[in-house]
Amino acid sequence: MKITELISPESVRIGVQVKNKKEMLSYLSELMFNAKIVTDRNKFEEALNKREEQSTTAVGDGIAVPHAKNGSVAKAGIGAVLLKNGIDYGAEDGDKSRLFFVIAAPDGGENIHLDALGRLSTMLMNEEFTKALMAAKNKDEFLKIIKSAEKDEETAKNTAAENSESTDRYDIVAVTACPTGIAHTFMAAEGLENAAKKLGVKIKVEKNGASGVKDRLTKEDIEYASSVIVAADRKVEMARFDGKPMIMTKVSDGINNAEKLIEKAMDKNTEIYRHNDSVSEGLSGATQGKGLHSVYTDLMNGVSYMLPFVIGGGILIAIAFLLDDYSIDPANFGMNTPLAAFFKTVGGAAFGFMLPVLAGYIAMSIADRPALAAGFAGGYLAEQGGSGFLGALLAGFIAGYVLVGLKKALDKLPESLAGIKSVLLYPLLSILITAAVIQFILNPPVSALNAMLYRLLDNMGNSSRVLLGIVLAGMMAVDMGGPINKAAYVFGTASIAENRFDIMAAVMIGGMVPPIAIALCSTFFKSRFSSRERKSAAVNYVMGLSFITEGAIPFAAADPLRVIPSCAVGAAVAGGLSMFFNCTLRAPHGGIFVIPVIGNWIGFLISLAIGSVVGMLMLALLKKPMEE
Repeated sequence: MKITELISPESVRIGVQVKNKKEMLSYLSELMFNAKIVTDRNKFEEALNKREEQSTTAVGDGIAVPHAKNGSVAKAGIGAVLLKNGIDYGAEDGDKSRLFFVIAAPDGGENIHLDALGRLSTMLMNEEFTKALMAAKNKDEFLKIIKSAEKDEETAKNTAAENSESTDRYDIVAVTACPTGIAHTFMAAEGLENAAKKLGVKIKVEKNGASGVKDRLTKEDIEYASSVIVAADRKVEMARFDGKPMIMTKVSDGINNAEKLIEKAMDKNTEIYRHNDSVSEGLSGATQGKGLHSVYTDLMNGVSYMLPFVIGGGILIAIAFLLDDYSIDPANFGMNTPLAAFFKTVGGAAFGFMLPVLAGYIAMSIADRPALAAGFAGGYLAEQGGSGFLGALLAGFIAGYVLVGLKKALDKLPESLAGIKSVLLYPLLSILITAAVIQFILNPPVSALNAMLYRLLDNMGNSSRVLLGIVLAGMMAVDMGGPINKAAYVFGTASIAENRFDIMAAVMIGGMVPPIAIALCSTFFKSRFSSRERKSAAVNYVMGLSFITEGAIPFAAADPLRVIPSCAVGAAVAGGLSMFFNCTLRAPHGGIFVIPVIGNWIGFLISLAIGSVVGMLMLALLKKPMEE
């Protein structure tokens, strides 16, 4: 199927004006509905939003390719919108997106259209093609450019096929895979192929697309290649690469950093990949690893599934305290009025899943789905046994590795009994063994350790508490969403469950300071930033006040030696002051939107303001004025 068979004048719009990403997705859904490509615009819009939640579909250079495979799609189709002015769509290069191709794929049925969608994705990597599209004056000119490019692309592929030799050997082999397998998979492949061609390197890229695997790597391809690149955001087959030098990264790096990946892959010091069948199988190529990195990956898998329960449940509980009347019955605060009791009950139900979910998904990351049941059970037993967050965390690892051991132990069973392993033996034995370890070995010492730690925190003098606030808040600003930040945040959320609300206040304020400090500096010390940086920095006011630390990442990446220390010092000052003023926070997220449930909110705001100003002044001192 050709690209021009999937796109029509009815699904093309030139010179459109929208304000933001949300409005853009709504417009695209309406466009596809009016073009009779989708039958339910709301369901399609919901599917587009879900895809954006996984990772942005902005690919840089002013282009975005939102896409979805959904039951609301009546027939495969492509829509195109050229904006009059670009919008911020979350591109990693910071550019505003102006050219949008929305791809709709039907859920189920034949997939003959997917080749055409893949070809469009690779064509968008051609700078001349996209420039021509952005200069198009009307629909006819726009469609004519696509038709001509598709014809040229088919001619080039036919010529390449005629000239290729079956005995080709490659310097590098690669695999690309995005969550939906429609657009980014092929764009990353094209990016790697173009970069390899530029550097004089022979490469073969396997595309794990929605219609299956294209250009599958053979045993000979892998054997003769000097190294492997896996640019994937979902599961790929990894055992075949055992013993090969390998780079594992996210799929967007294949689009935006392809040249660096090729150069790194050709480095003789590239790390050798060792496959552990029982542990690594089932993880995405972007996250597989070994040693401490693998432990961190497993932990973050559990944390990522836990956080929605913590945030949703925690904020609902905080609302309950906001709505309740303390004077009715202080001992029952949060449940005194019917409305407060409703919020407290619902929030408590969600919050109660925090530790079982953490343990369950750590175990699943280690040993795949069969370990989920043992992980949930282990997390619950750790919670009930007084081990708390630390016990649940360890329970997840115990459950995962118990299942790994069971897989090896039961591997020798007769083939006739293989069918009962997953449905009977794995869940029964893994839950039993994990429960025994948790109840009799883990809970007694860990619960005692927990009690000792929180007694120590309770007995801390004011100076010691201030020091704790300084350290935790500073950690929030060091890598802004990375492992150090996550460690501090997880400690803060775990402290809520132990009624240590002062710790969460210091953690949140530490995450709010970096974006605000950068925004303030760009406002009052304009000469330290380019005009483009000043425009994007203004958004950081909103991001910082909303407790979205990641708003500071583009500035930290561009100038880490000046930005990171400034943000960390400002955050540390704010965290220490928050502890000094005895600020408390019952909600694990929300920024200024949860001010009503912050204990001593005036002190919290003062701490935030002082920390942000300190970060601003330090950044202004470290950064030199720029020439426009």
